[in-house]
Amino acid sequence: MASPGPSADGSAARNPLTLLTLDALRQRTSMKWRMFPPDVLPLWVAEMDVPLAAPVADALRRAVDLGDTGYPHGTAYAEAIGDFAARRWGWRDFRVAHTSVVPDVMMGAVEVLRLVTDPGDAVVVCSPVYPPFYAFVTHADRRVVEAPLGPDRRMDPAALDEAFRRARAHGRRPAFLLCNPHNPTGVVHRRDELEAVAALADRHGVRVVSDEIHAPLVLPGAQFTPYLTVAGAENAFALVSASKAWNLAGLKAALAVAGPQAAADLRRMPEEVSHGPSHLGVVAHTVAFREGGPWLDLLLDGLDANRALLATLLAKHLPSVPYHRPEGTYLAWLDCTGLGVDTEQPADDAGVVSDVAGPAKMFLDHARVALSSGHVFGTGGAGFVRLNFATSPAILTEAVTRMGDAV
Repeated sequence: MASPGPSADGSAARNPLTLLTLDALRQRTSMKWRMFPPDVLPLWVAEMDVPLAAPVADALRRAVDLGDTGYPHGTAYAEAIGDFAARRWGWRDFRVAHTSVVPDVMMGAVEVLRLVTDPGDAVVVCSPVYPPFYAFVTHADRRVVEAPLGPDRRMDPAALDEAFRRARAHGRRPAFLLCNPHNPTGVVHRRDELEAVAALADRHGVRVVSDEIHAPLVLPGAQFTPYLTVAGAENAFALVSASKAWNLAGLKAALAVAGPQAAADLRRMPEEVSHGPSHLGVVAHTVAFREGGPWLDLLLDGLDANRALLATLLAKHLPSVPYHRPEGTYLAWLDCTGLGVDTEQPADDAGVVSDVAGPAKMFLDHARVALSSGHVFGTGGAGFVRLNFATSPAILTEAVTRMGDAV
C-alpha cells in the first residue's frame, strides 16, 4: 500500500497504533484500562490503543460546539455504510430502505432474533465464539446449539448440518448467529463457505443473522464477503458498525440490514429500538464510514505489522504456543494447552465460575498481562487465550516477553 501523504495539519501520516504512550493510555477510564491494577498490561477486551481518527474527532467537536446532542434522524448512516460497502467489498445492491438503526450490533442481533424466532427456539453458533453470543441469546429466552469449528478453525459443514437438524427438531423457527469475520479465531469466511451455509440454512429452514462488526478489519491476504451478497442469503440479516474498526464502542450505533426477502420482517422491528443509538454515535459512525478510509488503511498496515511481530515474539518467547495468523480482526487465538496449565474454571462460594481461568489466570498472576480466557468462548475454548494486538509494538513486545518469562 502506498504511503499516504501529509495530514491536514501538515504532519506525515502515521500508524495510529504508535501515537499514544503507555502513560497516556493509563489516563483512559474505559474498561480496558481500569479493570486491572496499573502494573497489568491489558491485551484483552476489544478496545484499540489509538487516538480517534481526525475526521471523527472533528465531527464530534463540531456537534458539541453546536450543542447538537439531540435525537438521531435520517438515513445518512445507512448511506455512508452503503457507499463504503460498495467501495471496499463490491456490495453494489445495498438498499438503504432495507436497514434500521439499532443501539449496537449485539442488541440489534437480539432484536432481529426476536423477529424470526420464538421463545424456546434454538440459535446455532460456531464455537468457540464471542462470549456474548451465549449470554444475549440465553437472556432472550432462546437456546444455544453449538456447531464446533473444525480442526482448521473454520466452519465445519458437517457440524453445521447436524446442529441445524437438531435446532429444527427442537423448535419451530431456528436461527444461525454467524460471526463474519469470526471472533476469536480471526478467520475470514470465504464466499464458497458462506454459500455452503446458505444452502444448509435453506435446506433446514434456518434464518441466518450475520454479525459483521469486524468486516472493515480484514488484513492483507484475505477478502471480506458480506453474507447478504451470497446466493441463497436473500432472507437473512446482517449487523454492521464502525465500532471495532474505528474504536467507537463508547459511541453507540449500529445498522441492521435485511436481505430482500427479509425486509418485511425488519419493518416489524419495534419503533423504540431506534431510540437506543446515541446521536453522537450516529454522527461518529457516519463520518468514520464516509471519511475514515485513509485512517483505516494506516491502521490495517499497523495491524498487519503487529500480526507479523507477534509471530516473531511467540516463536522466541513462547515456542510451545502455536500461532495461526488471523486473517482479520486484531485478535489472536492462542493454543496454550501445551503449557501444562490447569484449565479447570474455579468457582466462588456461590458457584459462579470466574471469567479468568487456566492460562489467562496464569499470565495475569505471573506475567501481569491480561488476556481473555478461552473457556468463556464455549466448547473448544478451554486452554486457549485471546490476545488483542491492537496496541503499540512496544507494549506488545513487553507483554509477550513477560508471558515468556512467566512460563
